[in-house]
Amino acid sequence: MRYRVRHTTTYAYSDPVVLCQNQARLSPQTMPGQTRLEFSLEINPVPAIRRPWTDAFGNEVWYFSVESPHHQLEVTGRSLVDRHVQPLPNPSETPPWETVRGGLASGRELADRFASQFRFESPFIVELPEARQYALVSFTPNRPVVEAAIDLTRRIFEEFDYSPATTSVSTPTREVFQTRRGVCQDFAHLQITCLRTLGLAARYVSGYLVTEPPPGKPKLIGADASHAWLAVYCPGWGWIDLDPTNNVIPQEKHVTVGWGRDYGDICPIAGVFTGGGRQAMTVAVDVTPVASGAA
Repeated sequence: MRYRVRHTTTYAYSDPVVLCQNQARLSPQTMPGQTRLEFSLEINPVPAIRRPWTDAFGNEVWYFSVESPHHQLEVTGRSLVDRHVQPLPNPSETPPWETVRGGLASGRELADRFASQFRFESPFIVELPEARQYALVSFTPNRPVVEAAIDLTRRIFEEFDYSPATTSVSTPTREVFQTRRGVCQDFAHLQITCLRTLGLAARYVSGYLVTEPPPGKPKLIGADASHAWLAVYCPGWGWIDLDPTNNVIPQEKHVTVGWGRDYGDICPIAGVFTGGGRQAMTVAVDVTPVASGAA
């Protein structure tokens, strides 16, 4: 499938902002199963400085600095992306999870050493004994790693409630585990926590999910949203994506922007500013399927 993506973030301020410096991670990845055909970044007011760079995880980042007074900042990323189905391993034929853990710990293979950075605690991911016990229900002795990870995904989907407005970016995973509710970001962090407490490598993935309108209803402009899921590392196959919010393995309807240790590494827009007073932020996302031959 081919998708055209528009992601607009608007900041409104009660007082003038005299200077802001930001980093935007809005350009989709080119990777197995996905090809970024186009990307443009529109910023209003026009920044004095803008330049791209690549972070330690391989994500494209745009730095920009607006140095004229403004009451509103609007940042729009526009993309054209091809997404297609990738072959997946037979879950029951993947290595036992203890074997995968041992390979990551020893780091004998280059791919294992690179993946190992996603085994440890990070700002949003801390070890929780209760998360380890929860994970072990799926990760029984010698169970194939992908089979166990899929089972854990299913359990989170079935046992936790999707509940917007009950959590925020700063909500600890322990609280999500206790209340059994949250949103896609929370469920991704929760499953990553479970996997890392077992010594496995898991990374946070940010992107978009193509949504369908109710039957007979038109799709609303700006009604889509950013989405989050995770990926677990499997030797021989690399990273296997898992979406606990929807209990699926992401394929054609997920568009990947980037990945990191947790949300903090792949926040769509982050920065600092001087002035501004009170502020309000709005986000509008559209993911529109287009014909494969369309530009």
